[in-house]
Amino acid sequence: MKQSELKDLRTLTVPELLQKARETKEQLFNLRFQLRTGHLSDFSRVKATKREYAQIQTVISEKRLAEITEASHGAA
Repeated sequence: MKQSELKDLRTLTVPELLQKARETKEQLFNLRFQLRTGHLSDFSRVKATKREYAQIQTVISEKRLAEITEASHGAA
């Protein structure tokens, strides 16, 4: 994932990120299935998709942590 794509991820809302994570997880499942059945020719796509999924999960965690931090500072 390019740096600009990562910046684009950070502009999305948490529900949008969750949807993107579900889509990426489904894509990863399909790639692994193709790998097991011998129909996958580009093996690097599995690693790239795993990395993309992890990056999405990281952004979700960052956003949730920011929400908690804002809520705790707002209540004080």
